[in-house]
Amino acid sequence: MNRYLMVGITLALSTFTLAQAAPTRGGSVTVSYKDDVTTLDPAVGYDIQNWGIEKMVFDGLLDYEVGTTKLTPRLATAMPKVSSDGKTYTFTLRPGVKFHNGREVVASDVVYSLTRVLDPKTKSPGQSFYTSIAGAQAFVDGKAKTVSGLKAVGKYGVTVALEAPNAAFLNIMAMNFAFVVPKEAVAAANGDFGHKPLGTGPFKLTSWPSGQQLVFERNPSYYLPSLPYLDKVTIKVGLDPSVAFLSLTRGEVDILGDGIPPAQFLQVVKDPKYKASIFSQTTVNTSYMSLNTGVGPLKDLRVRQAINMAINKTKVLRIINGRGALAKGYLPPLMPGYDASEVGYKYDPAAAKALLAKAGFAGGFDTVLYTTSTDPNPRIAQSLQQDLAAVGIRASIKSQAQSTVTEAAGTKNTAPLVWSGGMAWTQDFPDPSDFFWPILSCKSAVQGGYNWPFYCDKALDARAARADQLVAPAQQVARLKEYASIFAALNKQAPWVPIYHEVRYMMKSERLVADSSLLNDPIHNIDYERLSVSK
Repeated sequence: MNRYLMVGITLALSTFTLAQAAPTRGGSVTVSYKDDVTTLDPAVGYDIQNWGIEKMVFDGLLDYEVGTTKLTPRLATAMPKVSSDGKTYTFTLRPGVKFHNGREVVASDVVYSLTRVLDPKTKSPGQSFYTSIAGAQAFVDGKAKTVSGLKAVGKYGVTVALEAPNAAFLNIMAMNFAFVVPKEAVAAANGDFGHKPLGTGPFKLTSWPSGQQLVFERNPSYYLPSLPYLDKVTIKVGLDPSVAFLSLTRGEVDILGDGIPPAQFLQVVKDPKYKASIFSQTTVNTSYMSLNTGVGPLKDLRVRQAINMAINKTKVLRIINGRGALAKGYLPPLMPGYDASEVGYKYDPAAAKALLAKAGFAGGFDTVLYTTSTDPNPRIAQSLQQDLAAVGIRASIKSQAQSTVTEAAGTKNTAPLVWSGGMAWTQDFPDPSDFFWPILSCKSAVQGGYNWPFYCDKALDARAARADQLVAPAQQVARLKEYASIFAALNKQAPWVPIYHEVRYMMKSERLVADSSLLNDPIHNIDYERLSVSK
């Protein structure tokens, strides 16, 4: 089989099987996380912890069928009509859908929400996804007051016109960034909409004492009357994963948001009494160390390549109890366009030293490695630190809360090295463009973005843009082959050290009615609206 053919992304069955009872209405669940949620503003929040939680409060025009990567209409009545040239999409909103404040959702709300993502004042990390809309770049650059490609047609009709066809555009419209928000609620929040979110979703945020918990209660007026099943969801934050595990065994927690803690992992997965409560899934994910290409010695390609050679990835896998596959390149194996022939950089400290010497750093240099403070990330950072020290690079570690690391890496641009850890890149949608535009393109090399290396190659941007215009079914093999070539070029430029692709384990309480499709959803992580508890 041609290695560039699209890989069917299927949600594998759980490692352990469990006959699920039919969901019933009522009850509540508690989910644990070590770190507080940074924001629930869908235009801004952009990590795996936020992703599913935002889905409780908001909806978009499109979504994915549960546990799959198949697109389905959500706030739209049907999939959009597409013009013959592939550039204009016409959506029709469901009538009668209401925001939590009681106002009906209309077409102008969709136009406002997408325009807000594009507005530089919002500092949305999703801005680059939507600059393919006609007139979007002129608006971003301050040359236009509106986005010409966004139009409200009557009360419920919305047209979105693109500058050029985009093979991934429907996936982009299903992202959290495109969730619909009410302008008046954003204005009333006075810059704090992320902590005062208001949408159309199945739950309402009712309480958020900082650093303690977030409480969500069922939206009794939700437009899908069968959902949600639960009356309340509590997200407890500030719980160390080991403490959270003990809380789960005592019936105080229903889902370990951070997964099974490393210290208990082997014991727990081998214990028969937990068999029905544990689910595993190979994720479409790459965990990496980012190298800021604009900082000191890291500007030099030879230094970045030397760092790639210095890292012992197998040692990192041992730290996480083998819960991953070694990464040779940037794309994970289940992502369309993955090239199985990619060899990447071999672990070779001697070659790394020689390359550093050629770059003028025979004596090494000092730098800083940022990581989140949730185990096992500090231990992984220490392993990376040891590997770097072995070739003369002296990296001090800053172990901080996830929000602080994200700010240093993406907003302030002050982080030379970042171990991605719990913020590793996981697909937003099953298309290789999702591993390029939001994290490695020139468009994403902006403050507030996730291009932490601040890497920009305009020639690669142009190649990716041309590839995205290949929308016909007969062009898909060529498109994926081109993306494989783009990522091979990126690997040579070494803005990342790709280390592993995660196998994610989730653990639930006995009373929670859920399977792997709900706890390891390939798009939304945890599907809160379909969780239920046994009575």
